[in-house]
Amino acid sequence: MKKATVPHGLKTVGVVGAGRMGTPIIGHLARKGFATRACDLNAARANAVKKLGAQWAPSPESLAAESDAILMCVGFDREVQELLAKDGPLRKARPGTIVAILSTIHPRTVQTLAEECKGAGLDVVDSTVCRGGEAADSGTLLSFVGGGAEVVARLTPVLRAYSSDVVHTGGVGTAQVAKAVNNLILWACLVADHEGLALAQHYGANVEALRRALLMSSCANGPLEKWGSQTMAWAEDDMAIVAEMAAEAGIALPQAGVNREICRALKPRRHKLEMYGR
Repeated sequence: MKKATVPHGLKTVGVVGAGRMGTPIIGHLARKGFATRACDLNAARANAVKKLGAQWAPSPESLAAESDAILMCVGFDREVQELLAKDGPLRKARPGTIVAILSTIHPRTVQTLAEECKGAGLDVVDSTVCRGGEAADSGTLLSFVGGGAEVVARLTPVLRAYSSDVVHTGGVGTAQVAKAVNNLILWACLVADHEGLALAQHYGANVEALRRALLMSSCANGPLEKWGSQTMAWAEDDMAIVAEMAAEAGIALPQAGVNREICRALKPRRHKLEMYGR
């Protein structure tokens, strides 16, 4: 298949992190005509990246030196901070480079890093993604992006390479807020789905028929639609960020607190209705 061409704007995109989400994003970028470079702590992922049509960068420093935009797809707050620290590898990117943080971290972290990186001429924004691994594979992610309008406009063609929907949520850090809200509601729905379907099974209802019917009702939700496939990979981390944000804002979120505890116990028994509540 012939690659698309990028007529103007950001032509070279670096991706730091070639894991479950980063790898398909790399593939979509390469197929859409971006000169794509990737790196990961796990060098064994190099072959998979090359098969997608991207180049493997031996280090974050070399990736940063050649990129017009950098997407950070690492797992944790600490990793993001280390990469963008004063002496971190991504601080060596060329002035004018856009650094987009896709990782789910605290919004304050993004805001602090954006301010600190101004002196190096870097435009740091957050661009969190929703809809999970299947959407990453198909290029139909929902991207929230927080930053100045001009920077977001320049970055949007990159985001659309792997997203069917892109929403500008406001200033830097607001994409993290949007993702936190998404996660808060996501896990609440997953818990409610377990409770409702466990009760239905106890009373002898056809659970699968009921699940399909509920998707046509006023209680339809994403986890119910994808029942059985939710890994809950980041549930505890997601809810910890929500709890920290709520505490800093002075807002009581009692349901979120309860759901955090339920999710912790539910993860190893998810979708096993016969075990729920026992």
